[in-house]
Amino acid sequence: MIRHIVMWNLHEQAEGADKANNLEKAKALLLSCANVVPGIRSFEVATATPGMDCTNDLVLHMLVDDAQVLAAYQNHPDHVAIKPFMKSVVKERRCMDYSL
Repeated sequence: MIRHIVMWNLHEQAEGADKANNLEKAKALLLSCANVVPGIRSFEVATATPGMDCTNDLVLHMLVDDAQVLAAYQNHPDHVAIKPFMKSVVKERRCMDYSL
């Protein structure tokens, strides 16, 4: 099993929208990829809770069977299609993958 975690910070303004609107759109786009390939065991997307001491705006936390499933997810056309929007609104991205 592989745990895949990605965290993003978004620009205050991008794509003609403010951060709050872009966060909701980014979350919806990510969630649309939750079941694109077999072998995804869990898929969670969340935005920072207001009032909490958070260092990131958005997080993806997923568990997949193996590295091949992760690669299939990352190269799936639905996932590839959201990258231009994400790149345009994201100020900073962090990622970590590890075996369980």
